[in-house]
Amino acid sequence: MGEWARVYMSRQGIKMDVFVGNALIDMYSKCGSVERALDVFKEMHSRDKFTWTAIILGLAVNGHGEEAIDMFHRMIKVSEAPDEVTFIGVLTACTHAGLVDKGREFFLSMIHSYKIAPNVVHYGCIIDLLGRAGKITEALETIDQMPMTPNATILGTLLAACRVHGNLDVGELVAQRLLELDPDNSMVYVLLSNMYAKSNRWEDVRRLRQSIMEKGIKKEPGCSLIEMNGMIHEFVAGDRSHPMSNEIYSKLGNIITDLKNVGYFPDVTEAFVEVAEEEKQNVIYWHSEKLAIAFALLSSEPNTVIRIVKNLRMCLDCHNAIKLISRLYGREVVVRDRTRFHHFRHGFCSCKDY
Repeated sequence: MGEWARVYMSRQGIKMDVFVGNALIDMYSKCGSVERALDVFKEMHSRDKFTWTAIILGLAVNGHGEEAIDMFHRMIKVSEAPDEVTFIGVLTACTHAGLVDKGREFFLSMIHSYKIAPNVVHYGCIIDLLGRAGKITEALETIDQMPMTPNATILGTLLAACRVHGNLDVGELVAQRLLELDPDNSMVYVLLSNMYAKSNRWEDVRRLRQSIMEKGIKKEPGCSLIEMNGMIHEFVAGDRSHPMSNEIYSKLGNIITDLKNVGYFPDVTEAFVEVAEEEKQNVIYWHSEKLAIAFALLSSEPNTVIRIVKNLRMCLDCHNAIKLISRLYGREVVVRDRTRFHHFRHGFCSCKDY
């Protein structure tokens, strides 16, 4: 609809004012189309603080950290004062670019130079910045020194960092604090179980799974949405209700074969089910984003971008598989999961495998 509105404006000779331009930048950024957001930004003859903030945020969340920081410096040069939302974009940019020292500098500059008091979102950006860099202890100390109570998002960010960097000691501590806030959060159990499995602590894995069964906690099913020819198609892991289900599963089977031929092997460490290894692999194969990609390869023109929105964090296996798919099939794949945008191109992801 947003794209239609822009085409309509162009055909009718309607000039783009700052309000429409800002809205278009925001829309394109949230759809993962940062190139189009930049096109709109360049076309705008008049810009305000919200224009700069929108493009900085758009670049940052789509993995263009250094470009977002450059845009911030351009904003300052034209004497446009940043606000608290602008700094969320700048700190997010530092996170994606791995610029820890720069992120600390911006955080202090926000407080001392611009007199902006950091809120819980700013602290969340700092925790993500430190966590991605493997500075787990510093991230935990920062949480303990926050002037406000950390929420589940901040603690979940640190727990995810503990999983990536294999810090089980801090991971157990953070998981305990998370479960005090939200005892039925299935993702905490999944991440902690994954860390136990990687440390070969299988008794703890079984204990966690037993606890989930006793408490009746249900893992939220993975769901992926994709738009094709003006229609939204929904895929759920293992579901066969789509009218093209037979073709989709057949296509996905061929994709899996192609992936295995170039060295792919399913990562079942996040398959949170008590079944045989082969059955775990089958569960992993039919995840919702893989089904959505198979459908897209069947239904879209070659070289078109595949855009998917998922309700959960993408698992390690799907992330690895989609990197290979982007290289083997020559398709750019954009996935917006619960945590961030992933832009897959030529076998690489914009998140740098975090």
